[in-house]
Amino acid sequence: MTQSVDLANAINSFVKGCKTDGTWDAIKACCIMAAWDGLTGALYPLKGPAPTNYNFVAGDYDRETGLKGNSAPFSTRYLDSNRNNTTDPQNDKHITVWVTSPDTANGGSYFGAGVTVNGSSTHYAHPTYGHYFNLNSPLLLAGDSYSNTGLIGVTRSNSTQLVYKTGGASSPTTVASTSAAPFNETIRIFRRGDVNAAYTNARLSFYSIGENLDLALLDNRVSTLMTDIGAAIP
Repeated sequence: MTQSVDLANAINSFVKGCKTDGTWDAIKACCIMAAWDGLTGALYPLKGPAPTNYNFVAGDYDRETGLKGNSAPFSTRYLDSNRNNTTDPQNDKHITVWVTSPDTANGGSYFGAGVTVNGSSTHYAHPTYGHYFNLNSPLLLAGDSYSNTGLIGVTRSNSTQLVYKTGGASSPTTVASTSAAPFNETIRIFRRGDVNAAYTNARLSFYSIGENLDLALLDNRVSTLMTDIGAAIP
């Protein structure tokens, strides 16, 4: 009973903290893919639509660290968030994941829709070239080392810049990026879109999708949440 209470308190504290920070309303789709007794719980949404599970099984799930993806030649596991890339405004949007074990595949994507053109929304980790981000823009923007864990994501509040955050960075980075119309496709987790899916073998324990928000504030809340989950589970 104590463990269940501790986990419930951790999630409640996360939600209350996001409301205090002013980020909760911007989160439109969210899953905490850790803490729960099994895979069904891990895919029950904290907010927004439930994701559709493609080929994750019980053995891919760990209560402390989340879901483990796979990559070529066994490229089958991913989640469809069931939130379309066009649902949030072109210049008011974010996507994040929490990485507990980084990608080691050759260009595996943590999330995305479409390909690297036509305003697609993509993040992928590449062992050779590092992180690349793209959010409603046809151009990829380099981040830092692919090996980092923690909150990784991107947000946009205007047509000329985006802000990205990688797990190894102490604060988000703002870069020039001209926006384009979003690619019409649902956002996937553990891969990009229908063309050149680029599956990741990373382990992820959280994702959020929605309107623009402060990545540093969200990073702090998810970090605390994951620490609290780990402390509650023996």
